[in-house]
Amino acid sequence: MVQLMVTPERSVADSPVWIRALGLTPSQPVTLHSSLIDEKGVKFEARAFYWANENGEVDVKEASAVGGDYTGMCPMGLFWSLKPEKMFHRLIKRDVIGSPFHIQISLFGSFVLMPSAKDTAKDTSLPSAKDTPLATCSVERWFVAPGVERFQIKEGQVRGSLFLPPGPGPFPGVIDMFGGGGGLIEFRAGLLASQGFAVLALAYFAYDDLPRALMEVNLEYFEEAAKLLLKHPKVKGPGLGVIGVSKGSEIALALASFLQQIVAAVCINGPTTINGSPLRFRDIYIPAVRYYPEKFFINDIGALDGCQIFGDPEDEAHQDSVIPLEKAQGQILFVVGEDDHALNSKLFAESAIARAKKHGKNNCTLLSYPKAGHLIEPPGSPLCTCSRIPGHPKPTQWGGEMEPHAKAQEHSWKEILKFLELHLGPAGSSNV
Repeated sequence: MVQLMVTPERSVADSPVWIRALGLTPSQPVTLHSSLIDEKGVKFEARAFYWANENGEVDVKEASAVGGDYTGMCPMGLFWSLKPEKMFHRLIKRDVIGSPFHIQISLFGSFVLMPSAKDTAKDTSLPSAKDTPLATCSVERWFVAPGVERFQIKEGQVRGSLFLPPGPGPFPGVIDMFGGGGGLIEFRAGLLASQGFAVLALAYFAYDDLPRALMEVNLEYFEEAAKLLLKHPKVKGPGLGVIGVSKGSEIALALASFLQQIVAAVCINGPTTINGSPLRFRDIYIPAVRYYPEKFFINDIGALDGCQIFGDPEDEAHQDSVIPLEKAQGQILFVVGEDDHALNSKLFAESAIARAKKHGKNNCTLLSYPKAGHLIEPPGSPLCTCSRIPGHPKPTQWGGEMEPHAKAQEHSWKEILKFLELHLGPAGSSNV
């Protein structure tokens, strides 16, 4: 009897899953297929081809895929190789509390290329026997562990949501921010809270009654958010961490440089000068370096490759806009993908680290990943090479190659968690 076993069937989305097929014919060709429908109704699929071993088994921890969306021994390949049927679409979990992603895993008794919806619409013939799965099962991937609570934050100027682990605490506090699309994105905050951190997912424009566009970065807003988080009885002080990607990374570095509350900053693929929108903090004003739109490259799928539009951080034009990270009293972790097509993030990080050393500071660490792109997310997340950003006229190219990017996500997530615990104190933990 053929069996498809997935362990566990219910898990937090940053944790590994073990897939095995049993009861096959020795050396039988098989296809493992994964699919999900996201909250916008877009389907994502992945597939991998395997040969059953002499015992009629396929164990993704031991077997190498011979084709499909990836090759080699990749235990989580069916998750991080998921691709959307709709171009320029990014997989983002919006409702992190109410529902998981349901991923269907199917086992086929031959090498099968699954037809797309368009192909099915054109061909009205019945599917052949080989297109019928031998076994299927459904996997739940949650972005919060049991007991994690979410509280909407609308206090003073601050807008966002607070995620608290179960238990009395106090827990180390972290501010979590995303980038130039604005709004409120919570999936990373939910996962961090599941690891035992108290996390404020912070919106800073294009959400609720905040400005629709980011005309200026006023650090007093972020200072208010830090004070709000620290006064919560379940948040352990005296210092906080901050994590951001892209524009959020730029702001995270500025917070580490100017706010005494920030003792650990994780900066993922962001510039280290103020770009696009000027920064203000009380009597401090840092002008923005303008973008260089003439340096946009439009690739063969009509997306914007912007790795040159920020210019060179060592150019004279950037010097009045450099974030003074030498003022930071805490630690800074730069996480960069060397195939980032949104900006030359490695160049910016190296320039910032050199500046810190020039001022006698050794509080910066660099994690640099060859062939990883801009959107370095928690492990198991599918690579998004290109997607649309609200307000941008064309899709944005993010870069990255699938397997190296997946490995970068897995390694960097472990390092980020270790970094935050090292500098904020040990976190509690919860598991599904």
